[in-house]
Amino acid sequence: MNNQLTIFSIFLWAGVIFLCLLTASCQKNEFTYQLADGQALNFSKLKGRVVLINYWATWCKPCRTEISELNTLHDKWKAKVVVLGVNYDGAQGDQLKIQIKDMGIKFPTLTTDPRKKFKAQASGVLPETLVIDSKGNLKTVLLGAQTIESLLDIINNKPTTN
Repeated sequence: MNNQLTIFSIFLWAGVIFLCLLTASCQKNEFTYQLADGQALNFSKLKGRVVLINYWATWCKPCRTEISELNTLHDKWKAKVVVLGVNYDGAQGDQLKIQIKDMGIKFPTLTTDPRKKFKAQASGVLPETLVIDSKGNLKTVLLGAQTIESLLDIINNKPTTN
């Protein structure tokens, strides 16, 4: 009886260790992105919503036009869409906060470019918006200023010419 209990204990502990290792190997060490307001963001927590990553600069006139459209999208459709900004010139800290205020940006701005995560090449054109589908995959890259209508068409999977 004592021998059977020892064998059972060994198998039980081996099973527990195996499950722990299996669980640990399934968890990804995801990079945490910082936002200009000091908060942190993990893209895995955004699955289920479309993510728009908009690249902007203060010297870009079409960017200034597009910001109001993105603000409206952020305000009215945040249950379905996450709008994030990235400063094209790489501004950080107080300089970035001043530029965000100057541009009137109401949506979160990343301090690190997530382009590599989505395997997207820089186009060199502004404004540029990466569209990440609800499963977390790069769907398309939009070049030039967008409107609420063009963005909603993309979000709702309607065909587009861009």
